[in-house]
Amino acid sequence: MLLNSVAFAENIDPNDDGSQYAYGENVGWLNFEPNVAGPNVGATVSDPELTGFIWAENIGWINLSPASYGGVLNDGSANLSGYAWGENVGWINFDPNVPGDANDYGVTIDIDGNFGGWAWGENIGWINFQGASKVDWDDLVNFVAQWLQEGIGLEADLFEDEKVDFLDYSILADYWLDDSPPDWQLGPAGYKVKTSWTAMP
Repeated sequence: MLLNSVAFAENIDPNDDGSQYAYGENVGWLNFEPNVAGPNVGATVSDPELTGFIWAENIGWINLSPASYGGVLNDGSANLSGYAWGENVGWINFDPNVPGDANDYGVTIDIDGNFGGWAWGENIGWINFQGASKVDWDDLVNFVAQWLQEGIGLEADLFEDEKVDFLDYSILADYWLDDSPPDWQLGPAGYKVKTSWTAMP
């Protein structure tokens, strides 16, 4: 892997395919590359930290590098920690611990630049960086293409009974235009946050 030791202006969604969103059940979508002109708009990932401002339609601007608490830090190996600040929602922890739970829920960046894990805001709950898709028209098109087919391995067989029928449609309808499961199989790569920054080997 290459080492990017110098931060450069906003390096989210390098393939320009919409990989710029995290999701909070209580706050909706967080945009790491908002289409707004201004200094420090959008997130920049570098070896020591994340900087810039991200946008959430329901809660406003979130500062990734506030002076207090040192901002969101990167250990250079793609493990994030520290706190972002939202004027309307307070502190957001990028490396939360759940008392009595040994699992590591913190936000990470994999070898391909994809964010993963969870952040926690005391006032807003969990924010998902796992890359879950949002069920949309593409899913419906893919579903219709397999309508009433039978067989093993059909992506539209959501009920898992080796046929695509109204049982599968009820599952699709339940998730329609809402956050879908992390392993959602019908849609494209899905909404996620991706950076061109790469971790140290």
